[in-house]
Amino acid sequence: MRIGEAARASAVSARSLRHYEDEGLIVPGRCGNGFRDYCPSTLDRVLVIRSLLESGLPVRLIRQVLPRGGDGAGAGGDAVCADFLHEVQSHRDRLDARIAVLSGQRAALDAYLREARRTGR
Repeated sequence: MRIGEAARASAVSARSLRHYEDEGLIVPGRCGNGFRDYCPSTLDRVLVIRSLLESGLPVRLIRQVLPRGGDGAGAGGDAVCADFLHEVQSHRDRLDARIAVLSGQRAALDAYLREARRTGR
């Protein structure tokens, strides 16, 4: 299917599909006229990519872990998998640290609002 159809079928914009291609995350086929041709397995891959992006993983990590262009093999086996899991854990730890800072800021704002409402300021 062409890019517009693929965008509708995957609920991902055509621009995002082109971006995923530019980043090496997907490799759509090409029709004789040069138009992109998306097969069902590419759309399945797009859904996985979308899910990983929504979880906050950067494109560089997604590129590391996803099999290359449908060859079924990982990007380097167990070592890459262990490295990937370490990177994901590090990413999660950084998120936890950011959440802690934001929670502290929210608590400070809550305290300020309570005090401001109590004193009428």
